[in-house]
Amino acid sequence: MAMKSRSSRRLPVDSMEKKIQVQEETFDLRSEYDHLRSVSLKVGAVVTFTGTVRDLNEDESVQVLHLEHYPGMTERELDKIIDEAADRWDVIAATVIHRVGDLYPGDEIVFVGMASQHRGDAFAACSFVMDYLKTRATFWKKEKTDDGERWLTTRESDVAAAEAWSKSQ
Repeated sequence: MAMKSRSSRRLPVDSMEKKIQVQEETFDLRSEYDHLRSVSLKVGAVVTFTGTVRDLNEDESVQVLHLEHYPGMTERELDKIIDEAADRWDVIAATVIHRVGDLYPGDEIVFVGMASQHRGDAFAACSFVMDYLKTRATFWKKEKTDDGERWLTTRESDVAAAEAWSKSQ
């Protein structure tokens, strides 16, 4: 896993631009990317991740994915996760958008974008934020399948991915 680039100076976390939104509405991938790119002429890399709702989970057809969150607490946790990433890597700007409500297969559910001077920092920070978002942010997911509804729990693979970052400090 990439660590801080040796050729760049870390920016203070308070000088980093952050955008955190939890919303029912969809988001525009292009405008989110363009915003990250335009924050500073120092930006040399923008890495983004977009998660979508799958039509199949654990061998069952998914009709609807319902997401709930704890307003205020969720945004604070996302803010902390971004700050942790900025403490490890040079991040100029960060965006996290997570949707809530009823989502359907193919819908975009999450956008994570990191802008940095160098690609290594941007890739690592984006992966870190996504791994921690999956395990620490206060979202609850319920799937509606052909067999009924079920609440989802955190996957062991997501926990392992987040724990790997603790070992790499």
